[in-house]
Amino acid sequence: MNSNRMVVAQRGVIPPPKHYADAAWFKYILSCCAATTAEMVTYPLDLTKTRLQIQGEKGLNGQRTVSLAQDKLSYMPYRGLARTGVGIVQEEGLLKLWQGVTPAVYRHLIYSGTRMVLYEKVRDHLFTTRADGTRPVWQAIVGGILVGGVAQFLASPADLIKVQMQMEGRRRFEGKPPRIHSASEAFIKIYGAGGLRGLWKGCMPNVYRSAFVNLGDLTTYDSVKRYFMGTWRLSDSYWTHALSSACSGLVSAVLGCPADVVKARIMNQPTNGKARGLLYKNSLDCLVKTVHNEGFWALYKGFIPCWLRMGPWSLTFWLTYEQIRNLCGTSAF
Repeated sequence: MNSNRMVVAQRGVIPPPKHYADAAWFKYILSCCAATTAEMVTYPLDLTKTRLQIQGEKGLNGQRTVSLAQDKLSYMPYRGLARTGVGIVQEEGLLKLWQGVTPAVYRHLIYSGTRMVLYEKVRDHLFTTRADGTRPVWQAIVGGILVGGVAQFLASPADLIKVQMQMEGRRRFEGKPPRIHSASEAFIKIYGAGGLRGLWKGCMPNVYRSAFVNLGDLTTYDSVKRYFMGTWRLSDSYWTHALSSACSGLVSAVLGCPADVVKARIMNQPTNGKARGLLYKNSLDCLVKTVHNEGFWALYKGFIPCWLRMGPWSLTFWLTYEQIRNLCGTSAF
């Protein structure tokens, strides 16, 4: 425990650190709490981002998606972040901005807890630490990619359920019958149609995406924070956490948006009885068709909401995580 925390503890504000404060299971719980907080705060932006990324893709008949409600034809694609968000509220209701938040939280109970604990273990035991406290960037890059991929593979079923629930509002507005009504129903239906394999539909683009996002988030935050503290002599404070998380949110959006578009389209496409997609054969096929049909920049469709979501998410997560670690007597990240 550092001197500042010891002084605070002596004053009775927080208890002295317990024997479990730096245990892996305790850090897992803290990371899940921070991730849940960030998810609840920024989830409406995630839903808006997903709608934007899927709008404009061609269906089985080769036509772009349109919606028909009360005999009025309303074109959904390319409405932008603000208009899409307002449209969801007007057409479906305010609470629909949090549709699918339950499986999103379930996902982070697996994904965030796993990636945070694994990365910290890999960093502390395998990374090389220089005299100034910094570590080689290439080690942080490899570590971030590996733990991000592993964590997302484990959490992929929850992410699949989340994406499908996010699109239910659009289906109902288009006059289509609902496919699912709850997370549990979605799980049962997906498992019944494709078994365990069906629960991991879109797994690989999901893993690729999370590897890049984790590279942008964990690796950037860890490296930038230590750079600020080592080179700029900043203290391990609120402002250092905020600056580091702002950098990590931007890098995550740049690296993760193309994979995010592919992931959303793969996971939302209809499937046959063998849980095989009817629109795309695999993630590469989806990538090629997206660029061919809509151009390269379609891979960055929804980038602004993606950035606006990842930025606040990263800021909320890291500030919450660092603060609750401090309050619980756990060493700083």
